[in-house]
Amino acid sequence: MRRLGDLLCILICCALSTSHSRAGEAPTRSKPQAGGETTIHLANQHAFGRSLANLPVSRLRDFAYGNRIFNTNWVTSPASVPDFDGLGPLFNRASCTGCHVRDGRGQPVDAPQAIQESAVIRIGRVQGAEAIPHPILGSQIQDRGIHGQPPEARVELTYAETLVQYPDGHQTGLRAPTVTIHPTDPSIAVDDLALSFRVAQPVFGLGLLEAVEDTSITQYADPHDTDGNGVSGRAQRTIDAQGRPGALGRFGWKAGQPSLRMQAASAFAGDIGITSHLFPKDDRTPHQVAAGPQAYDAAPELRPADLQKLEFYLRALAVPARRDMDNPVVIRGETLFHTIGCADCHRSTMQTRADAALPSLASQTIHPYTDLLLHDMGAELADGLPEHQASGREWRTPPLWGIGLTQVVNGHTRFLHDGRARNLEEAILWHGGEALSSKTRFMELPQADRTAVLQFLESL
Repeated sequence: MRRLGDLLCILICCALSTSHSRAGEAPTRSKPQAGGETTIHLANQHAFGRSLANLPVSRLRDFAYGNRIFNTNWVTSPASVPDFDGLGPLFNRASCTGCHVRDGRGQPVDAPQAIQESAVIRIGRVQGAEAIPHPILGSQIQDRGIHGQPPEARVELTYAETLVQYPDGHQTGLRAPTVTIHPTDPSIAVDDLALSFRVAQPVFGLGLLEAVEDTSITQYADPHDTDGNGVSGRAQRTIDAQGRPGALGRFGWKAGQPSLRMQAASAFAGDIGITSHLFPKDDRTPHQVAAGPQAYDAAPELRPADLQKLEFYLRALAVPARRDMDNPVVIRGETLFHTIGCADCHRSTMQTRADAALPSLASQTIHPYTDLLLHDMGAELADGLPEHQASGREWRTPPLWGIGLTQVVNGHTRFLHDGRARNLEEAILWHGGEALSSKTRFMELPQADRTAVLQFLESL
């Protein structure tokens, strides 16, 4: 039965992968393609979940199997399917797709006491420039547990709304979130913790970003703002798969992971409670291990071969093509996007390596609208929680490609690291720090020009 299921999955994947152009808008070959030759022309709810347009048919089986791992709900041990057991004992979701629905963007659940379905809460006690895990709760709140294991805490999310007024008199509201942790054990002290509420990021196009040369990223770093433009991006440095420091970070909200393999294995350990050879321990502290139910299966619970298949799947997810590129309003918005300085961080163009791990990704001119660097975004967006070399005020510039399809694919328009922005306009208005001057210029534009900038973003 398992082989039959795999075969059906492969056949479906092949059918979907050969129907990209038919299901969406017709390709516009004369215009720059977001992902180069890998770009798919799809604009429906499946736009984030298709394989690279130039992926060889011979690799579709691997893509389909990786998709299966991404969508599998893990279960507790022991189970009748030992390849997919080992859930928890503490966890946030039982699958990758539980947070990254349709390979897209998560959103906060606004009900004050609801379980956050597609978000996690990082925690730590700040000592100098570092964050130390809580001695009992660790470095992340797991709000679910297997039978016999109570969840660590309940998370309460509330908002305070303020009005922002443009120079032309137009007003709009912004909501600032407050996160409160209520430990299941009320004797656990959490008053001194820094909290970082983070929604799940989209996972398409990550293979292209991984294939960009380190020097193509670090060339834009300007930590001392020597050019005086107010933008002083820094490269994140983290730990590679061999445990060596100094690797260039490029994935996660603070670029805390250097590769897709590390990003995936870290999420398995922290979010699902599944160990691997890269992360042989989950986020439980020694106190929790001693007090909770014991695991039945020996580490690693995620087989290296399955991690490799998942890594391939993430690497081979395609970027959807832009839309409305010939619209005069969109063209005007793109010009203004550069004029007011947004492109100083959201850089439009990158080039992938000729020796990319996946040949389909090699030597591609791509348009992700990111520099993959850390930037100080100001006090209002700060979470106060350092991560490797990123301070509590710094965030990696998120790619903007595909952002205009968020509503279509994920059914919402919640943006920024904690989903506080209810639309793209609010996301811009939350920018501070190095992006303050660009936000100010945006606010000073006539309303028609502000609308053009937003329409340009919707076209990505």
